[in-house]
Amino acid sequence: MSRRLSLLVVVLCLVMPGPFARASGFEHVARLAGQGFRLGARAELLDSGRVLGAIAPRRALSPASVSKLYTAAAALDRWGPQHRFTTRLVSTGTIDDDGVLHGDLVLEGGGDPALVSEDLWRLIQRLRQRGITAVRGQLVVSQWRFGPVECVTTDRCRAASRADNAYSARLSSAAVNYASWCLDVLPGRGVGGAARILSCNTVEPATRVDNRVTTVARGGESRLDAERVTDERGDVLVVSGTIARDSRPRALYRASSDPAEQTARTLQSMLERAGIQVSGGTAVSRTRPPAAATPLAEVDGKPLQTLLQRMLDYSNNFMADTLSLDLADTPRATLPQAGQAVAGFARGLPGHGPLVLHSGSGLTPENRTSAQGVTTLLAALYRRPALFPAFLAGLQLPVNGPMHFIRRGDPRFQDHVMLKTGTLNRPVAVRALGGYFRTASGRWGAFSVLINGTASTPYLAWSTVLDAVSADLAAMIRAH
Repeated sequence: MSRRLSLLVVVLCLVMPGPFARASGFEHVARLAGQGFRLGARAELLDSGRVLGAIAPRRALSPASVSKLYTAAAALDRWGPQHRFTTRLVSTGTIDDDGVLHGDLVLEGGGDPALVSEDLWRLIQRLRQRGITAVRGQLVVSQWRFGPVECVTTDRCRAASRADNAYSARLSSAAVNYASWCLDVLPGRGVGGAARILSCNTVEPATRVDNRVTTVARGGESRLDAERVTDERGDVLVVSGTIARDSRPRALYRASSDPAEQTARTLQSMLERAGIQVSGGTAVSRTRPPAAATPLAEVDGKPLQTLLQRMLDYSNNFMADTLSLDLADTPRATLPQAGQAVAGFARGLPGHGPLVLHSGSGLTPENRTSAQGVTTLLAALYRRPALFPAFLAGLQLPVNGPMHFIRRGDPRFQDHVMLKTGTLNRPVAVRALGGYFRTASGRWGAFSVLINGTASTPYLAWSTVLDAVSADLAAMIRAH
């Protein structure tokens, strides 16, 4: 009888997979394995550690932008939620009685991942408060901490010569406006005429623009395309298409080829508008300003908790990689070294397991973690009351998150889960999630689902993944 019973169990496993898949707690997600995808999943209750579901939880997989959870956690652990990065204007020159600075004006990049034009205006205002009216020297942008950072992904390497997006922005400790040019396109004064193109940040663009946009009649189609290309004279934004007479302004963002040079041009334009003329032009430096340089103005960026909310909400690659470079202890660190700095924090978490990070953003497909690792990270932050609110605030609630594609699935998933997603399409499809959930009785849980394709698997739609994950998590939420 014992042998017959064993054979019966084997047969049931082969012909009736449903009950055994349900035992994993991820019944719907498990079905993707039948399509050739490699899976890892885990869900647990944080008060007891009870595992509610798991599929190969220790399998090493690419997490894509779920890597940003590691960057956020490491940054909070290092600096705390209220840390601010400081950007300074310094000089070794002298200021005469007429307010003329005789010497170079140096912007020392502080590695602020969210330095924007508003901050440059604040620096300029503080220069004016010191009575500075002109600069008899160069405007120098110092990126001594890091930059230009060697590219390690195809998109960033391509962005050295051309870019049709903003997500591939290159990296520098002295970058402004997320290392991207921004243009506002407005209809021209007559049908058939050229559109008007202004800068989002400096009114007149601080780089060249090739305007190929035509104004069409009211109610017509507004269709715009833009590419940043680089030649021997620097960046030029090529904008083409049509814009209707009754159209609102349309903003276009494209990564610059050299973030520090972009900062220099932007700041020079703003200084001129403020009436402070720089006679010596601009330059970019990788040298640290002398210790004897006199601070002329400084500005503190937004608190880290605000930066993390923006980085996670919009999955901002530039911000994540800049933060990871800030975490590296060695000036002029490479992106893999920055990834190692982030990973160093997570490797100290008991039970995490192996972790490989070649970047803090997840743009690098070589990043590897496991569902077990992600939930271990989430559990560790949950148990840090001084850090957890700032960490949690960066995650999206599907019902009203800024990424509209996650607004689907079971209502319990929509309003009881906060998550971070990750997406890669090359060299294989990656769809990844990690976050927290609240059960029907108010208990906290953590989960992670990592799905990686292979060379033989097709494209994987997010709708397919979210429908499966929402069904499984909703069942866990209702049951507890």
